[in-house]
Amino acid sequence: MNKPKIFKREISYVLLLLPALLIYCTFFIIPTLKTALYSFTNWSDVHPVVVKFVGLDNYIALFKDSLYLTGIKNTLIYAVLAMLGQNVLAIPIAVFLNKKLKTKNLLRAAFFLPAVFSVLVIGFLWNFMYSPSDFGLINQLVVALGFERINFLGDPHLALYSVIIASVWQWVGYTMVIYLANLQSISTDYYEAAKIDRASGLQMFRYITLPLLLPAITFNTVMGMINGMKVFDIVYALTGGGPGYSTETIVSLMLKKGLSEGFYSYGAAFGIVFVILVGIITFIHISLIKMWERR
Repeated sequence: MNKPKIFKREISYVLLLLPALLIYCTFFIIPTLKTALYSFTNWSDVHPVVVKFVGLDNYIALFKDSLYLTGIKNTLIYAVLAMLGQNVLAIPIAVFLNKKLKTKNLLRAAFFLPAVFSVLVIGFLWNFMYSPSDFGLINQLVVALGFERINFLGDPHLALYSVIIASVWQWVGYTMVIYLANLQSISTDYYEAAKIDRASGLQMFRYITLPLLLPAITFNTVMGMINGMKVFDIVYALTGGGPGYSTETIVSLMLKKGLSEGFYSYGAAFGIVFVILVGIITFIHISLIKMWERR
C-alpha cells in the first residue's frame, strides 16, 4: 500500500475521532485546566472581580481543615466498603444464577431491578426502611426480636455504614450481571475435566471460576472504587451529609464550599486534590490486581 493511501486512511480516522475529541477537550480538559488555575487564586464571592494569585495558600488551608479531612476519610471508607460489599455478594449470586434453574431469569431481573431506579428513589425507599418511627420496617423487626429501636441515619457512628448498605443493595445486581457475562464465556470443558479428577465444588470455584473471573473482577472493583470516590447522590438523599458532618463526602463538600458558600478557589483546590487522589488510588488498585494476576 502506497503512502498517499495510508495518509488518506489515517486522515479519515482522525476526522471520525475529531468530534469526540472536541467534546472531551471542551467539557473535561479545558475545565480541568481552568480549575487548576483558579485553585491558585483568591476567587470567591468576597473577591468576585479582583482575582489575585495566592500560590499554595488554598492547598495549605485545605489540609489544615478538619472538615475536609473528614470528607476524605468518609469517602475512602465508603468507596472501599461499598466496592467490597458489591463484589463479595455479586460473585456467589452470579455463580448461583448461572446454574440451570427454572426461575433464573426472574431472579436475575429481581436482583438487577434496583439498579434501574433513580438513586433518589432508592434513598427515599431506604429512609422509609431505616425510619425509627412505628412504620420503619427494619426497626419493626428489631423491636419484634426484643431490642430497642436503632436510629440508623441519626447516629453519627452508624449513618455512613447505613448509607453504604443501601448503596450495596442497589448496585449488587448490576455487578452481578457483569460477572454473569464473564461466567457464560468460561468453557464447560474445564469443569468436566475437574469432575473427572474428582475435584470438589469449592476447588473448582477456587482454581477455575475465580481465576477466569479476573477480567470482570478488575472491571467491577476499579469502577466500584471510582464511583465510590464520586459518591454524592445517595448521601444527599439519605442524610444530606449529616448528622453533623458524619456522612459528608469529597463531592458534597466541594459543592457546599465551592458553590453554595461562594469559596470558588477553595473548592477548585479541593477538586484538584480529588482528581489526584482518585488517580493515585486507581493506579494502586490496578497495580495490585496485576500483581494478583501474575501469581
